[in-house]
Amino acid sequence: MNGFTITVWRFDFLVFFLVSAVSMFLNTLTPKFYVALTGTSSLISGLILIFEWWYFRKYGTSFIEQVSVSHLRPLLGGVDSSSPTNPNTSNGEADSNRQSVSVYGSWLWDEQVLPVWPIWGGVTQSSSPIQSMVSSKRFMVPGCDTFFCGSFPSRYTWVTGREPLTYYDMNLSAQDHQTFFTCDSDHLRPADAIMQKAWRERNPQARISAAHEALELEDCATAYILLAEEEATTIMEAERLFKQALKAGEGCYRRSQQLQHHGTQYEAQHRRDTNVLVYIKRRLAMCSRKLGRTREAVKMMRDLMKEFPLLSMFNIHENLLESLLELQNYADVQAVLAKYDDISLPKSATICYTAALLKARAVSDKFSPEAASRRGLSTAEMNAVEAIHRAVEFNPHVPKYLLEMKSLILPPEHILKRGDSEAIAYAFFHLQHWKRVEGALNLLHCTWEGTFRMIPYPLEKGHLFYPYPICTETADRELLPMFHEVSVYPKKELPFFILFTAGLCSFTAMLALLTHQFPELMGVFAKAFLSTLFAPLNFIMEKVESILPSSLWHQLTRI
Repeated sequence: MNGFTITVWRFDFLVFFLVSAVSMFLNTLTPKFYVALTGTSSLISGLILIFEWWYFRKYGTSFIEQVSVSHLRPLLGGVDSSSPTNPNTSNGEADSNRQSVSVYGSWLWDEQVLPVWPIWGGVTQSSSPIQSMVSSKRFMVPGCDTFFCGSFPSRYTWVTGREPLTYYDMNLSAQDHQTFFTCDSDHLRPADAIMQKAWRERNPQARISAAHEALELEDCATAYILLAEEEATTIMEAERLFKQALKAGEGCYRRSQQLQHHGTQYEAQHRRDTNVLVYIKRRLAMCSRKLGRTREAVKMMRDLMKEFPLLSMFNIHENLLESLLELQNYADVQAVLAKYDDISLPKSATICYTAALLKARAVSDKFSPEAASRRGLSTAEMNAVEAIHRAVEFNPHVPKYLLEMKSLILPPEHILKRGDSEAIAYAFFHLQHWKRVEGALNLLHCTWEGTFRMIPYPLEKGHLFYPYPICTETADRELLPMFHEVSVYPKKELPFFILFTAGLCSFTAMLALLTHQFPELMGVFAKAFLSTLFAPLNFIMEKVESILPSSLWHQLTRI
């Protein structure tokens, strides 16, 4: 016990001695020291602030926070947010929620002119295997519709002076054309050998000349495709060229089908001819849709899906859904959804929001938020709200475009699933269908934000789908033009460390300025602050001195 008491007294004396030494040292410091100290602190915190802000603007997160979490999470037993956290999520849902870029375009609603547009900004559809994209973890898969090359983009450029398509988007289209319309056996057919060079050509006139040269040798389906996309000036002219392409493409397809088992070169040729044939038929269906022959377009799409049932990556069913909605044939829309809105199949904004629209249609005309708050939601209203929440969870960017809270732009030729680009493409072509259903937009307006209460941490854990991908913003900035303000989800608040370093930098800079301007006054303030800071400790030491005998204190000092 005596040894323990002596140890405590010795510790107290050591603390008292250190406090006295620090106080003596601080009394000898000059104002210049305080100026240098606060100035250096301000400089360091300012550099940290600049780096943190740059890192946040580029990557959307705080560097300090990211490093801290990545090192502390394994120690705390955290779970990687990139892994699936919802045991009820199916493999099909997982596939649909992985980062994927798909080709997406449009019907031409009102335009009749088809000016020339570079081929790398053109249309791309394919049945080939999924290809991995440049230096990223995203994958390119075929999408639904596409613009005729340059119709809307060129008009938009003429009127506004802005380019609606990015170089990244056009470069992806160039790669698509070379992949889908060429193969290793092109040298077996002279016209295809010419077109193989034409697809790689960046000059539009050179491509058109090459297409005419190929047609002089024989009827070449891909040459007709290029002319229909780039040289045709009306939809009727494009349709005529596509019909010629269909005649040539069907002949090549039949011949290659008979020879596909004779070797790998013939198999690749047959695969390419299949891509070309499906592409032509889809474009003909789109021409019919644009020219007002919607029922004919629906029949062509159904026949195409029946003829090539395994080419589900073409997403022809999404073209079919849009056409059926235009016809207001909601029973057939429901039948298509029953087949493709399956738990084992990938999802899209078109699938999820069309399902929500059909369920909203059953209750939206009589829906009133005041009445619903008094009596509660009926079963049909609850189903509609749940469908809206499901759609919003899959792509939370769509409602702002449907509700016209954000302005629409021309959609890009490639979209990112669950991203802003997919939301723009969906709203651009389906907004009119939502407006046609009475009360549907009102129901969406009243209920869509409730989704976010179910998923407070969407980057870590989802409700019906996998966690929301964190890299959609970066990919969308590459796909969408610079003048468009990319929608960000979840809305990013400034990280704590940026606010902290900003406050620290400002505070130390102010101290440095005041110390430089008023050195004596700031010295008095500094001493008063330090005296106040150490006052409790000094009070404790005085109490200890008053309690301990002076002889014992003298012995402790000798020890």
